[in-house]
Amino acid sequence: MLIPKRKTILPHPADALPGRDYAMPITNRHFVTGNPIAPPYPKHLLEALFGMGCFWGAERKFWQFPFVFSTAVGYSGGFTPNLTYDELCTGLTGHNEVVKVIYDPNLTDYQALLKLFWESHNPTQGMRQGNDIGTQYRSAIYTTTDEQFVLACASKERYQNCLQQAGVSDAITTEILPAGHFYYAEDYHQQYLAKEPMGYCGLGGLGVGFD
Repeated sequence: MLIPKRKTILPHPADALPGRDYAMPITNRHFVTGNPIAPPYPKHLLEALFGMGCFWGAERKFWQFPFVFSTAVGYSGGFTPNLTYDELCTGLTGHNEVVKVIYDPNLTDYQALLKLFWESHNPTQGMRQGNDIGTQYRSAIYTTTDEQFVLACASKERYQNCLQQAGVSDAITTEILPAGHFYYAEDYHQQYLAKEPMGYCGLGGLGVGFD
């Protein structure tokens, strides 16, 4: 299968699609938990953003995780404001498919989320995840605090060591950046695998533990 080169190279900001100046409408209720997927949240909760390939399976991993209050799928890491999924798939927005995780830091911590992130996908594939190819499927951690950034960078180094000890020679390609704007994906993407239990999920790890 021939993949257009532009699908695997991030566009220059000047070449990105223009998007629009209004947000896409969403239903602010998690299909599984019933909690809101958009602010405001209870003040003690924290936010994390992860890109792990197709966001359908990635979101399910996190809503099933203990002490996660809510999850949502959307787009981040790029340039086009208030994009649509169809625009994302052109490769001309710079954005990534990501999961927003709202969690209770009194009951779990960011390190636990990082462990789930590393173990649940292949972070060595660049602009792809399995058969899903394109910039929108790149592995990424977008941090919302300075502490998250430090912990994420340390976890990347740690997991690289774990891979080497397990005989995996490939280098981790995960990008770690301070979070930009998160744009909610269309309603039908939210909690998709709860609505369509037999739907596509290409998520798969390397079988190497983070510990």
